[in-house]
Amino acid sequence: MSLSNVFSISGSALTAQSMRLSVVASNIANAESATSSTGQPYRGRHVVFTAIPVTATDPKVAGVRVTSVVEDQSPPILKYDPANPLADARGYVNMPNVNPVEEMADMISASRSYQTNVEVMNTAKTLMQKTLQLGQ
Repeated sequence: MSLSNVFSISGSALTAQSMRLSVVASNIANAESATSSTGQPYRGRHVVFTAIPVTATDPKVAGVRVTSVVEDQSPPILKYDPANPLADARGYVNMPNVNPVEEMADMISASRSYQTNVEVMNTAKTLMQKTLQLGQ
């Protein structure tokens, strides 16, 4: 595997983790949104990653990309709030199926993955510079 492949692999991971961070931020921002544009409670979303070959010559060398963003199919969370105009006859409001604690853990994981790939790219750059200096 060449150093140029390292940049392709880490670059694809940076793009994927950036998308993951964006989706997590959207989930956190809408964690208390009882209605969305459809009139229903917001549904949490998650990214789906797929491995993609970096080169046609070696399919074992793979990067990653986001193939889709899927909605969480778990039921909405019921919150007792009889004063809310959206409450049903029993006084419950359907709230988003987003757990802020899980989202924060996912955000930390995505952020650390992003940082790690930046460090990989910086290390590869340093190795290339050191290799060029050997010939001088």
